[in-house]
Amino acid sequence: MIQHDLPDAIVPKEVVAGTEKRWFIIMGAMLAVMMTVIVATGVTNALHPPSNVETVDPTTLHLGGEFAESNLGTAVDPDGSLTVRLVAEQYMFVPSCTLVPVDTPVKFRLTSTDVIHGFLLPTTNVNTMVVPGFVAEVRTTFSRPGVYNMPCDEFCGDGHHGMWARVNVVPREQFPKLAPLGRTNCAKQ
Repeated sequence: MIQHDLPDAIVPKEVVAGTEKRWFIIMGAMLAVMMTVIVATGVTNALHPPSNVETVDPTTLHLGGEFAESNLGTAVDPDGSLTVRLVAEQYMFVPSCTLVPVDTPVKFRLTSTDVIHGFLLPTTNVNTMVVPGFVAEVRTTFSRPGVYNMPCDEFCGDGHHGMWARVNVVPREQFPKLAPLGRTNCAKQ
């Protein structure tokens, strides 16, 4: 029973029961609304991956198209920005090193051939999941030259700890010499 400040003033059981019942109904309604929002959000977001919604056939990536081996690495777009295409495979990124100039917009386009991988560039705004059958697309601009490591940040199997690549960011005036045909990766140096 609930007691008030006045001695001998006791709240009747009916009032307490009614108050408890109202609070129980309010809390039940709040719980139902929250669960409905969670389920609805989960169902609608599960239909679309959180990144760019493009699909590819992971079993034929290497045979042709955007993610064929000859198209991987850094390419200069007509507007002067860059597109870096990478494929995540069991325990490696292909190519394992890319080259980009400083202060230039860079678009990373990635896909996977086998399992879910992660793509992370520490100290930048780049962090995405790389899902087989889908193309992930993220954008950034590097403000300082240097070497940026790209670890896989989604557990992908026994060799996950060794799955990483790097981006070499060079001064803008050096890039045309290193990529004379507008296409490059570190292996071509």
